[in-house]
Amino acid sequence: MRGLRHLRRCQRGAVAIEYGLIVALVVIAMLSGLTALSGTNGSLWGYLKDRIDEGFSGVTSSS
Repeated sequence: MRGLRHLRRCQRGAVAIEYGLIVALVVIAMLSGLTALSGTNGSLWGYLKDRIDEGFSGVTSSS
């Protein structure tokens, strides 16, 4: 009977589960933010590559 009372009062497991859920929510938020950012970032690098290619297209090799 004493063991059951101790288990009912013990909160360490519940706190660990709460922290785990908080960490999981933070990771999900970070992944969704990075996924949204990756499309924008990819198009930015593509735009810069195109501008650099245009700049070098007029340069001729002097060898």
